[in-house]
Amino acid sequence: MPDDLPARLTGLATTVPPHVLDQAAVRAAAAEMLAGGAADTDRLLTVFDSAGIERRFATRPLNVLRQPSGWRERSAHYEAAALALIETAAKRALADAGLGAGEIDAIAVVSTTGIATPSLDARLMNRLAFRPDVECLPVFGLGCAGGVLGLGRAAALARAVPARRVLLLVVELCTHTFRPDDASKSNLVAAALFGDGAAGAVVSTHPDDAGPAITGWGEHTWPDSLDVMGWRVADDGLAVVFDRAIPSFVRSDFGPVLDAFLARNGLARGDLAGLACHPGGRKVIEALEAVLGVTPGGMTAAREVLRQHGNMSAPTALFVLRDLITHGPPDGPILASALGPGFTAGFALLHPESAA
Repeated sequence: MPDDLPARLTGLATTVPPHVLDQAAVRAAAAEMLAGGAADTDRLLTVFDSAGIERRFATRPLNVLRQPSGWRERSAHYEAAALALIETAAKRALADAGLGAGEIDAIAVVSTTGIATPSLDARLMNRLAFRPDVECLPVFGLGCAGGVLGLGRAAALARAVPARRVLLLVVELCTHTFRPDDASKSNLVAAALFGDGAAGAVVSTHPDDAGPAITGWGEHTWPDSLDVMGWRVADDGLAVVFDRAIPSFVRSDFGPVLDAFLARNGLARGDLAGLACHPGGRKVIEALEAVLGVTPGGMTAAREVLRQHGNMSAPTALFVLRDLITHGPPDGPILASALGPGFTAGFALLHPESAA
């Protein structure tokens, strides 16, 4: 593929499920769950007040989320609800790109909060008019980094064959993993942070397609860091694994890794005109602002997505990216970044057409 034909972000769309989770209502439900249990209930509940979140969206209402359920029920719900979300995301992304499903050459679906076989992309082919020879790539296990890493995987797929169009779909049902019988601090943090959502993107090397150029992508996995973030399989679902030191880890270890990625692409931190960072939580945003030299509170797009949607894991950074592009793309490079299980940092660079 010639160097003058980069992969372009031709379409980008987001979607959320119908049920709204008001943070105050979720806090009250958590207080009931903890009643008569932990001695430091009041201290534990402050995580809801300091999260920087007003509301989130879920595929099930709060009263249902509070009921215990096992793997069979959770899997059936995931298959139906995640499929419905990526169908909407696909339609919106295709419309944003001005394309039909029959013009897509490959589909990549990124998700870590459930398992489906046949995969979600195979199920989607029975709902939209994709060609039967479309290549499908289901991707599991990337966690919160899945949206950014997925963007890089989609760009690589598009670059592999001339004039290729790839539909990237990212969906997570993070509230689906909440386990009401678990009064641990990590489960409480998950209850205070997580929401559900999906994003769709069309990444293309077709000469007729326009959009920001995806000029670089990469990742870094720190050794001996498997216990920083992830899921632990429990009898009644996936239990969240969070290391409380993630913000301090960002402050001490993220900068050199970012600098190395930027240097490989001929850039430095000062060259960045836009930031689409995954808002894993308020303290993570504060740490990223410090590392990136942003005035405290200045990462407004990430903070607004967190406030209105919570942490949706993989799709969240694409929500931030869409916000940046929708409100006028910066006149220069945009950095998309996220941290996920591994412990891994994912990066992607985008240039508006005027700056590509």
